[in-house]
Amino acid sequence: MLDLIAALGLALAVEGILFAAFPDGMRRAMYEAAHSPSDQMRIVGIISALLGVGVIWLVRQFG
Repeated sequence: MLDLIAALGLALAVEGILFAAFPDGMRRAMYEAAHSPSDQMRIVGIISALLGVGVIWLVRQFG
């Protein structure tokens, strides 16, 4: 459970850094995401989730 909380905190920190460093770029990225087709967003979400699970698995196996 502590790992989950730490991972959420890390995600928030990285997102905050990106918004602070590149506010215009993040605004454009959010605009593009909001206007993307749902099917495309779904595919990107599934791929991102699978990559995230893969990274976690690799870290747990070899870390």
